[in-house]
Formats: sequence, C-alpha cells, structure tokens
Amino acid sequence: MAPVGVVLAAGRGRRYGGPKAFVRTDSGETWLERTCRVLLDGGCGSVLATLPAGSDDPGLAGVSAVPLATEGLSDSLAGALESLEPDRPAVVMLVDLPDVTAAVVRRVLGAVDTEDPAVLARATYDGRPGHPVVIGPAHLGPLRADLAGDSGANAYLRAHGAAQVECGDLATGEDVDRPR
Repeated sequence: MAPVGVVLAAGRGRRYGGPKAFVRTDSGETWLERTCRVLLDGGCGSVLATLPAGSDDPGLAGVSAVPLATEGLSDSLAGALESLEPDRPAVVMLVDLPDVTAAVVRRVLGAVDTEDPAVLARATYDGRPGHPVVIGPAHLGPLRADLAGDSGANAYLRAHGAAQVECGDLATGEDVDRPR
C-alpha cells in the first residue's frame, strides 16, 4: 500500500508575514500545490495537508485538507497524525522546503521498507536532519502522544533511531522562514 503524504502547512507564518501554504512560486503555483505534487510524484498514493483554521479546501486531486488552529509545529503534526488511517505509513514534509523534490522523496522511500509497520526514517542534508520523514503505523500513536511545543518529531526520531537517508546531493533541505 502506498504511503500517504502529509504536508504540514497549518502555521500562520508570523515570521513570513502570512500563511506559507498560499505563497506563490515564480510559476504561480502555491507552495501547498508544489509540496503536494512533490509527494505524489515521489511515490505517495494520496496527500493530507494541514491548513490554517478557516482555510478553504484547495480542491487538489488526491489531496485532503484538514484546517487546524495551531500554536506550533507539534500541533500541526498531531492534527495530521490523528487524521491518518492507522495502517498506512506517512511521509511528512513541511510546506516551506522549495528545493526538496520528488527525487528526494523517492530516495527516502526507496531506502526503507514501507511495509514494515515500525519503519522510521528521515532525509538528511550533509548529515543535518530534515524532511521528508517516513513514519510507520506502529509509531503514529506513540509519536502523537510525545508531541509538545514547536519542536515537532525531532526528539522522538532521535530516541527511536530513525534511519537517516543522505540527500545532500539532491537538495539543501533548507526551509524558508522569511521572504527573500
């Protein structure tokens, strides 16, 4: 069964000046559209996107939207994990990673056994941990219970020995927090 992609895009984008999900690329595509396409092209069967509370469903093929009122990354991730089917692995990605492509998603998925319910892996960029992150069904509940603040899943991934898949030759994995 193909994993479900998860786009964390529910943040208000305070440092950016507005929600990053709706920022447009030079080609006119929103960051949300781009990230969903990257996950689908990278091997996900469908995508679930968290959006800021009050947002309209973007109407993208293969994408379900979950509007959330969040106070940080952990809230967005917890809301997404709660909305997932309990028997499918998830491939989690932030909405503000402009140079992470489908090739990165394919590499990470190709390096692990997504049929293993305990799979846990993440992309690294020159050894620095990043996204996408693959979370097997066995980790969905425990990870959700472990989330707090604005730190996301980093501590959980370290504590549970997430496999690291080097992708620094494909992208920098740098997120964009402020307009350039």
